[in-house]
Amino acid sequence: MLKRILLGLVAVIVIALLVSFTYVQFTWDKVYDIPYPSLTSSTDSAVIALGEYYVNGPAHCSTCHTENLSGGETFNMGPMGEVTTANLTPDSETGIGRYEDKEIFRMMRHAVKPNGRASIALMMPFWNMADDDMIAVVSYLRSLEPVKKEIPPPNWSMMGKVLRSFSSTFEPVYEPSPMKKAPPMEATVERGKYLANFVANCVACHTKRDDMTFQAIAPEFSGGLLMETDAEYNIANGLDPNLMFETPNLTPHPQSKLAQFKTMEDWITRFRAGRVFATSPMSWEWFSRMTDEDLGAIYVYLNSLDPVENNIVSTAFIKTEE
Repeated sequence: MLKRILLGLVAVIVIALLVSFTYVQFTWDKVYDIPYPSLTSSTDSAVIALGEYYVNGPAHCSTCHTENLSGGETFNMGPMGEVTTANLTPDSETGIGRYEDKEIFRMMRHAVKPNGRASIALMMPFWNMADDDMIAVVSYLRSLEPVKKEIPPPNWSMMGKVLRSFSSTFEPVYEPSPMKKAPPMEATVERGKYLANFVANCVACHTKRDDMTFQAIAPEFSGGLLMETDAEYNIANGLDPNLMFETPNLTPHPQSKLAQFKTMEDWITRFRAGRVFATSPMSWEWFSRMTDEDLGAIYVYLNSLDPVENNIVSTAFIKTEE
């Protein structure tokens, strides 16, 4: 009797696994029918100049898409697999020159690629970028010199496919709520909120997140996200190969990193100074190009947040064996 019960349980488990496997195989790379935004790029020099400011400043695109924006930077996502950044130059075979405006704008607004498959929205949180700013960014990218560079497709492991099937992280942004025009470039809470959440993406790294789904597991902007660095790159820059970083708390708690900057001028001065560690994951070069007004806006916004107690003792430390 017991043997029959055990065999029955095994059979149920096997069937459940087969059903789950089949479901994952049919859904991990599904195609989404998301409408295209009604936006069009421009050749106006002022629009292109604004896009250049965002791309090479607060949006820090070349941090991931390489210096000439031709992509090819591969990110190891642990047990989920690998993804490689896209070629953002207007090359007609390997870059965005292959795509119509509507396909690019849908990618930015809804995190849906031209082939209809979902990207990773949390890694590219531009869905609520203002229409005019998004137009400026795409217009600037269209104006670049094309670079021919083949980019390999994502290499998802079985674990990655399972997460793509079941986690909302890998779904499109169905209902973005962008404004037509961004808040004016002034040191205001409204402008800072816009930049910190939808352009500069401060919220992504300065929030502790689940390693697999990237969902926040602590209050936003309270820091605590651990970031490893490349050992060989550290050695090449005279640093310990086991150097790691933990993002600081940017809420106005008395023990936070933000609290160390007593004035807006102190904050701006720090950004103008650039990086301390050559391998810091913080995009200092790009943020240092931001205007005083935009840096000030982020400072004002962060100081308007509710304080969160999360004392990060050191943002740079040496990883030790557990």
